[in-house]
Amino acid sequence: MSVNRVTTRTAPEEIDGVRTPLRGRDAELAFIEERLDALGRGEGGIVRAEGPAGIGRSRILAEAAAAARRRGTRVFEGAADPDEQFVPLGPLLEGVLSGEEPLSGARRLRDLAATPGQRFWLLQELGDRLREAARNGPLLVVLDDLQWCDDLTLLTFHTLAAGLSSHPILWLVAVRAGSVPSGVRTTLDRIRQAGAHGLVLGTLEDRAVARITEDVLGAPPDPDVLRLAHRAEGVPQLLVELLGSLREEAVTIENGMAGLSAGPPAPRELPSVVRRLDQLSDEARELVQTAAAVGGTVTVALLAELLGRSSAALITAVRESLDADLLAESGDRLAFRHDLVREAVEAGLPLPLRQALSRQAAGLPPGSAPADAAEAERAAPGDAAEAARLRTEAAELAATAPGRAAELSLKALELTTADAPERPRVVAETIPLLWQTGRASRARELGATALAAGGLGPEDEALVRLALARLAVQFDFSEAVRQARAGAALPGISPTARGRLLAMLAVGLSMSGEHAAAEQVAAQAWDTAAAAGDRAAEATLTTVRSAVSFHRMDLAEAFRQAERSAALADALGVGTSLWVPEALWHALLANTTGRTAEALAVAEEGIRITGEQGRTAATRMWLMTRTRILLETGRLSDARADAEAASPTADDPGPGNLADVTLRYVMLRVALHTGDRRTAEAYAAEARRMRSDDAPVVRHFGTWMLALMADHEGRPDRAMAELDAVMTSPAADRPAYAGLIDPADAPVLVRMALRAGRHERAAQAVAMAEKRAVLNPDLPFLAATAAHARGLLDNDLAPLVRAVRLYEDCPRVLARASALEDAGRKLAATRRSEAVPYFETALALYARSGAERDVARVRRRLRAAGVRRRPSAAGLSDAWPELTAAELRTVRLVARGLTNRQAAEQLSLSSHTVSSHLRRAFTKLDVTSRAELTRLVKHRDSGE
Repeated sequence: MSVNRVTTRTAPEEIDGVRTPLRGRDAELAFIEERLDALGRGEGGIVRAEGPAGIGRSRILAEAAAAARRRGTRVFEGAADPDEQFVPLGPLLEGVLSGEEPLSGARRLRDLAATPGQRFWLLQELGDRLREAARNGPLLVVLDDLQWCDDLTLLTFHTLAAGLSSHPILWLVAVRAGSVPSGVRTTLDRIRQAGAHGLVLGTLEDRAVARITEDVLGAPPDPDVLRLAHRAEGVPQLLVELLGSLREEAVTIENGMAGLSAGPPAPRELPSVVRRLDQLSDEARELVQTAAAVGGTVTVALLAELLGRSSAALITAVRESLDADLLAESGDRLAFRHDLVREAVEAGLPLPLRQALSRQAAGLPPGSAPADAAEAERAAPGDAAEAARLRTEAAELAATAPGRAAELSLKALELTTADAPERPRVVAETIPLLWQTGRASRARELGATALAAGGLGPEDEALVRLALARLAVQFDFSEAVRQARAGAALPGISPTARGRLLAMLAVGLSMSGEHAAAEQVAAQAWDTAAAAGDRAAEATLTTVRSAVSFHRMDLAEAFRQAERSAALADALGVGTSLWVPEALWHALLANTTGRTAEALAVAEEGIRITGEQGRTAATRMWLMTRTRILLETGRLSDARADAEAASPTADDPGPGNLADVTLRYVMLRVALHTGDRRTAEAYAAEARRMRSDDAPVVRHFGTWMLALMADHEGRPDRAMAELDAVMTSPAADRPAYAGLIDPADAPVLVRMALRAGRHERAAQAVAMAEKRAVLNPDLPFLAATAAHARGLLDNDLAPLVRAVRLYEDCPRVLARASALEDAGRKLAATRRSEAVPYFETALALYARSGAERDVARVRRRLRAAGVRRRPSAAGLSDAWPELTAAELRTVRLVARGLTNRQAAEQLSLSSHTVSSHLRRAFTKLDVTSRAELTRLVKHRDSGE
């Protein structure tokens, strides 16, 4: 294992490579000396140094290590790096195995670290070596940047610190203040409970600032220089860099005092800020630079608009800039950690670009003056004319720049007094703009406050409830129903308002799984919408008609209505659509009936268009939809990546029902296919919550997820008990799958029921699958699922082989692999040699999908059939049989020297997903460092 120093740091208080004296840390150094005194008396312990970026954590650790060495104490120093978190135990091993006096037995420790399955013995060996070293004298173990340590390092650290607490070993760790990963937070809690001493580093006092200024400039500062120094707000790194950038050009020394030569200097680039910018991905760097040009606090929606991307597309870039300590959250906005950081970033941009971005942020055409923006800023509450102008401008921008439209609408709301008659209309206009641009909680709060205040006329209340119902469709199906029903019941409202509310009520009921009620409301709403001539309501109601046809198993009619609905919505424009967008249903329908390629094309087009429009909510809904499609096509890694990108946020109101029936369901299925028990258990816990949801469809999904989990655990009786509540003869308001989510689940249910001895339930599932296939003879996927289910029920090879043949032209990879495996299993009972090709093809499909648990099961079947060689995996490189295609792409990029972030950019994934691929690849390939991985890639890809 490579244990070279992971990262090279520049000390935060260096000028031209010369370290300045440490000022203002007398109390902290005295505390360190006390702990070293105690260490000399044989008392170990833990010290946790904590503070924000640039505050001097690493400097304190370096001073402590130097002080320990002066006492003759043996010191081990390690540090973590964000791009190396997948190297298990790397930071800690770096510290104890490198340096002037490494720990004894280094070769043995390296061998254990590089050998899979030896982590327990590595922990024991490392503990023994530290005990042995401590018998010869006290030890100081330094671990910097704990927030970037991998899970094994964290576990080893707090385990060894606790287990060796009686030995003269002092553990000195540093961690960034603020938000840290949950595993780091758990470690900090544990060491705090174990009696760790806290050393919180705050900003420097004025006296220390003056002393550092004198150290850097070579003379005491005059008042003007001191005022400039105070702009660093006591952050040592910023202070030293600010002064260093001015020393040669802007400061003169006269009469023994340092002064400014020509007044306050212009902002300049700072080395630490430049380094942090250079370490960012291109997208994150552009985001930070754009925020700097805008100035002050900025919304994600505005940044998305300026960058020409959707807010959802900025998720990774925003997280990266927060992790780099360049930006921080300020309410629902982003702000720079420090104004000097913002100025340093801005200073690196050409002046024309800064000016253009500033004008664009103000909503102005190129070259114009910010008169309108200034007028809006000067306007006071009650300025009805300015509010009306802003509302008009927001309406014009809503279709092309929803982020800017939302800001204008909010400003109009600020100018509209609480008692103004038009205020409810402004609220109703603002809610969908906020929701569409990713601020759902604020939108919901705005509507709830308006309703709670009372005094609304029926039409105004109806419009507010319509806006809230539209918002709730993504998060809480039952809430959408409640708001739409309450609004539609209001007396004296316009036909247009009533028609749209009834349309939303029908949508909410359909999405909740109450199909009979949805059909009744849709019929009433159709007449109302027709009388009002409302084509937008007609588009939404056509979607409901399609869903009704689907649950009646008339899929030809369902497709006809879905295509008509999508065409109507496209013709009207997304801004007027009640359900954004109707095409979502078209994609789900195509996927569920085996037209998966069509579904994927529709979803990808939806993601592209909504991303270009900056509609965060719609983009997330499309991503959630695509997770279902990717799962069924066997692209498990990509499905997981989409689910991570669209995961619910703290700002989401309600339980997230759309996420329940898409990404949470998908994450459980992916975890079961890959053998990821921890993730499966986490989503099974979500399923238990879903089972008690108000919406029948959410309860249905939760129940099926729990049944799958129970079956995975070898408890088919429990699985069938879970399903008894929904395994009834389908009524008009129940899904037409007799307890299933997808037609391909019919064989899964049959297996489950037969293992539990519930033959009648298995027969019911087969009858339903066959009925669906007979009613829709043009969809071979449905015939394949029916044949597969029938073959399992009757233990008959012929229908299983027919299912395999029917699946060949369908992109449902996992369903096809399952049929091949079942046919092979039937053949293996009497004709083992004939079973082998079925098993090998199934194995290749599972391997290509990354379904590791299924791969292991089929390999066991092959061994039982007498196959001792490792079967080849069709579709994968022969040189890399262990890896999925996604893992192999990632491995090859990293072996070329790309960082995780750079690899993520090329693969259009998040850095988190790249790290996940690498972690799995390292385990499968039995490597523990990038250097080892690079050598292995060179060896295998060269064919040596």
